[in-house]
Amino acid sequence: MSNDHTPIERARQLRKNMTEEEKILWQKLRGRKFFGLKFNRQHPIVYDTINYKPLFFVPDFYCAEKKVIIEIDGKIHDFQKDYDNRREEILTNMGLRIKRFKNEEIRNIGQVLKDIESFIFREGY
Repeated sequence: MSNDHTPIERARQLRKNMTEEEKILWQKLRGRKFFGLKFNRQHPIVYDTINYKPLFFVPDFYCAEKKVIIEIDGKIHDFQKDYDNRREEILTNMGLRIKRFKNEEIRNIGQVLKDIESFIFREGY
């Protein structure tokens, strides 16, 4: 979350600075390659407004049709567990489901894609 950027500016900044792991997964999800689903990368989700300023999160990947967020966690997430938990609580309360992967897991992209498929289609959704 950022106070000095609009949600769109922040998302654009993150898109320009994708990690290698994000780039690998994006190549598999973009252009409706994954079961015809539309995924957005670094898509801002506004969850509240205070003094006309939006409060927002920018997940790595978002599928509005299935209300699914996919996050790729680097080492920074080891040090911000409270923030991540609060963020997840807010997004879950908005009806969104979140699937997290560690950077290292992306090396086995085939398994990651199977896990995403299972998460989206085989959990009663």
